[in-house]
Amino acid sequence: MDQSKLKERVDELNALLLEYGHAYYVLDKPLVPDAMYDGYFQELLRIEEQFPDFIYPYSPTQRIGGETLSGFNKIPHEYPMLSLSNAFDEEELRDFDRRVQSGAGSNVSYICELKIDGLAISLKYVDGVFVQGSTRGDGSVGEDITASLKTIRTIPLKLKEPISIEVRGEAYMPKKAFVQLNEARDEAGEEPFMNPRNAAAGSLRQLDPKIAASRNLAVFIYGIAGDAGEYGVDSHSDALDFVSRLGFETNKERKRCATIEEVIEYVNIWMDKRSNLDYDIDGIVVKVDLIEDQEQLGYTARSPKWAAAFKFPAMEVQTKLVDIELSVGRTGVITPTAILEPVLVDGSTVGRASLHNEDLIKEKDIRIGDTVIIRKAGDIIPEVVAPIIEERSSNAQPFEMPKECPACDSELIRIEGEVAVRCVNPQCPAQMKEAIIHFVSRNAMNIEGIGERVVDQLYEAHLVHDVADLYTLTREQLIELDRMGEKSVSNLLTAIEASKQNSLEKMLFGLGIRHVGEKAARILAEEFETLRELMQADTEKLTSIHEIGDKVATSITTYFGNEDVLKVIGKLEMHGLNMSYKGLLRQEVPTSGVFVNKTVVLTGKLMVLTRGEAKKAIEALGGIVSGSVSKKTDIVVAGEAAGSKLAKAEELEITVWNETQLIEALGEKES
Repeated sequence: MDQSKLKERVDELNALLLEYGHAYYVLDKPLVPDAMYDGYFQELLRIEEQFPDFIYPYSPTQRIGGETLSGFNKIPHEYPMLSLSNAFDEEELRDFDRRVQSGAGSNVSYICELKIDGLAISLKYVDGVFVQGSTRGDGSVGEDITASLKTIRTIPLKLKEPISIEVRGEAYMPKKAFVQLNEARDEAGEEPFMNPRNAAAGSLRQLDPKIAASRNLAVFIYGIAGDAGEYGVDSHSDALDFVSRLGFETNKERKRCATIEEVIEYVNIWMDKRSNLDYDIDGIVVKVDLIEDQEQLGYTARSPKWAAAFKFPAMEVQTKLVDIELSVGRTGVITPTAILEPVLVDGSTVGRASLHNEDLIKEKDIRIGDTVIIRKAGDIIPEVVAPIIEERSSNAQPFEMPKECPACDSELIRIEGEVAVRCVNPQCPAQMKEAIIHFVSRNAMNIEGIGERVVDQLYEAHLVHDVADLYTLTREQLIELDRMGEKSVSNLLTAIEASKQNSLEKMLFGLGIRHVGEKAARILAEEFETLRELMQADTEKLTSIHEIGDKVATSITTYFGNEDVLKVIGKLEMHGLNMSYKGLLRQEVPTSGVFVNKTVVLTGKLMVLTRGEAKKAIEALGGIVSGSVSKKTDIVVAGEAAGSKLAKAEELEITVWNETQLIEALGEKES
C-alpha cells in the first residue's frame, strides 16, 4: 500500500474509532461489537508503530498513557476558575433568588445540575484538537495534567467541529471503579482510598499517566470558559447542548426551572435519589440560565453572583469528646478545638473538630467527657453539633477559658462586642508562627515547601522570627533540619526567591492585615500601585475607595502605624521584594475619539475578533463595555446569531454596528 493510501486508511480508522468510542463511552450506545472495535484499534496501532509520522495527537492509541513525568508545570488560567457561594437550606436558596431578582429582574430562570464530587478541571482545544488540561489549583493557576487527562475515555481528543474552545468540568471516579480499585489495593497490601473524590484526584495527580489510564475515570463537562456568547449561545442550557454536540459528556440529569420553588423541588428529589447514582454528588448547582442575566449580575472577587451551590446536609455521627485544646491564630484569637475519639464521618476519619469560641461551648453546654454529635460543616470541616445530655456522666467537666495565653502566658483579653478572646502580645510565638504560615500560603506569597512542620522547625531553631527572615535562609541552615534533603532545600530556596517577584496584592494579603482579605488586597493594590503610597494613605483617602469601609480603613492605618510592622516591611524591601502592583495599571485614556465615554454592548458571535480582544480594544480607546443593553447604551455591536440584546437595542433605537463597522472604528482594516 503506498503512502497516500496508507494515510487515507489511517484517517478512516481514526474517524471510525472516534465515532465508536464516543458512542460507547459517552452515549452508552455501542455501535459495533467490542471485537470489531479492538480489531480496528490494533490495525491502527500496527500502522502507527511502523509509520510514526501518521500518529495524530487525537489518535485513540494516545490514550494508553505516555512517559512518566518529572513534575507538574504550573498553568495560569486565562479565565479564573472561581468558587461558588454555598446555600445549606431552602431559606438560603430563597435569599439567593431574592438577590438575583433584585439584580436581574423577576423573569429569571434557573438551570439545576448535580454537583459532582470530584476534581475540577479545565480542557483547552485548538482547531478542535485537545492540547492542554489542568487542575483548578488556586483558581488563578493550576497544574498541567494533560497526559493523565488524555487517558480518560469521555474526554474527546478531537471535537466534532474544528473550533478553539476551553471548557470546564469535573473528573470523577464511578462507584463501581472505586470498589474495584480498593479491592485491588487491599489485595496488594496497600492503603485503600477513603472516598471516590480522593481516588480521582490522586489518580490524576500521578506523574505516571498509565496509573490514571488504569483507573476508569470519567468526566462531566459543566460549562464554557470565558464568553460562551462567542459560540452563538444565549443561555447556559444552550451552552451545555452545544458542548454535547461537540462530543463532550454532560450530565443528563440537569433541569431548567422557572422559579425558585421548582429549584427546591429538584433539590429535594435528588437529596433522596442520590444514593441510586453510580457516582457521588454532594449537592446541587443552581445557575441563572440566560447569559444576558448572568452578565448583568456579575461577580464578586471569589464567585459569580448568578450561581450557588446547595450543599446536602452533612452526615452526623456520635463519638466521645476526650479533651478541649486551645490554639492561637495569627491575629491572637484563641480557638478551642475538640479532641475526639476517632470516628469515621462521610468517608474520612475525624479526631478533631471545631468548637468555634467560648460562648458557643457554654451556650450548647458542651463538656469534656460528653458523648457528642459531630458532622462535617459543608462536607469539609468537622464541627461539634451538640452534646447528648442523656448520656452525660457525672465526671463530665465544664470548660473554662484560661486567663493566660497557652503559648506565651500573656493575659488574654476580650474586646467589647466581640466573641473572640485574644492574646495581644505582638511577640507571642504562636501568633508569629501562624503569621509566617499565612504569609507563605498559596493565595498569599505561594512559597511551596514551607508548611506548618517546617515553620515549627525554623522557629525552634531561631532561624526566623518574622516573615522577612525567610529571605535570609541559606542552604547550610536548611539542610540541618529534619527531613530536608538537597532537592527539598533547593526547591524551597528557589520558591523563596521566586516569591520576590509577586505582585503587590499577594504581599498585602500575606501580611495578614486584619479585615484585609484577597479582594480588598487587590482593590488596594490597583488603587495605590505601590506599598509606599498605601502606607501614606489616611482613613479619609481609604474610605473614599469603593468597597473599603471604616473598619478596614482603621485596621490599615493602625497596622502601618506600628513600628514593628515598619521594621519588617523595611527588611522585605531590603531583601528585594517587589512592592508594586503588576496587574493592569491605570493607563492614559484618550480624551477624544468615537469611543470616549461611550457605552458599548457586544452580542452574538464575532468572526474576526474574540469578545475579549474587542473589549480590550474598545476600553483602550476610552469606551466602556457593558454586559446589558439599557437606555444608557450608545452602541450595540451585533455578531452572528445576535439575540435578545439586538432586539432590545432596536426597540430602544440604539445605534447597531456589525463587526466590520467595529473594526473600522478601531482603526483596523480587514486584509
